[in-house]
Amino acid sequence: MTTEAAPPHGGAGPAPAHPSAEEFTRVQQSPEFAELRSSYRSFAFPLTVAFIAWYLLYVLLSNYAGGFMGTKLFGNINVALVLGLAQFATTFLIAWLYSRHAAAKLDPKARAIKQEMEAGA
Repeated sequence: MTTEAAPPHGGAGPAPAHPSAEEFTRVQQSPEFAELRSSYRSFAFPLTVAFIAWYLLYVLLSNYAGGFMGTKLFGNINVALVLGLAQFATTFLIAWLYSRHAAAKLDPKARAIKQEMEAGA
């Protein structure tokens, strides 16, 4: 019976090394990981706070500014409908921006950390 794992999907080499708990702790305390975490937080936290504030503004306006939200812009389209649809647009915009940020800044750093750990360095 062999103890060697099967090669990774699509690869023909040996399986990557399995890091120990100590190696995970070492990497977690490394400057590279701190930079990755900082890049994530500097993007995700401000956008999360901004979106929650924008959503709460919409809810508060809906509850306490019915006259304003009921203002017709054209036809049967009022401010509430436009702002409600803007909530969806904002959600998709943030997802798209995060996808671009992750591909450009987070993924390369995470890939480098992963390769270092798999190499057993």
